[in-house]
Amino acid sequence: QVQLVESGGGLVQAGGSLRLSCAASGRAFSSYAMGWFRQAPGKEREFVAAISWDGGNTDYADSVKGRFTISRDNAKNTVYLQMNSLEPEDTAVYYCAAAPNTIVVVTRPNYWGQGTQVTVSS
Repeated sequence: QVQLVESGGGLVQAGGSLRLSCAASGRAFSSYAMGWFRQAPGKEREFVAAISWDGGNTDYADSVKGRFTISRDNAKNTVYLQMNSLEPEDTAVYYCAAAPNTIVVVTRPNYWGQGTQVTVSS
């Protein structure tokens, strides 16, 4: 079992930056691929970014490429999402997720956090 707790959300103006964190506890964090998803009001949850267990491979949704960066610190059991050049369309609840490998974390994660709200004002 893996428990995930997100933090770092908030209100920011368009063009600004935020860094989300996801702290993990439970089974060996370093053995899991990690991902970030988001869900805007009235829309389905969508994939944002993923990172392999060792940080060697990353994947991004086209809508965030070049603006968002996913990283992890296995010593701190934490995964991060650095979000730059934020746009009002990025407004959503952001969720952290974990799975045994990158393919599964993108498509069907095993574990989810409770989410953190990000609001970007125009």
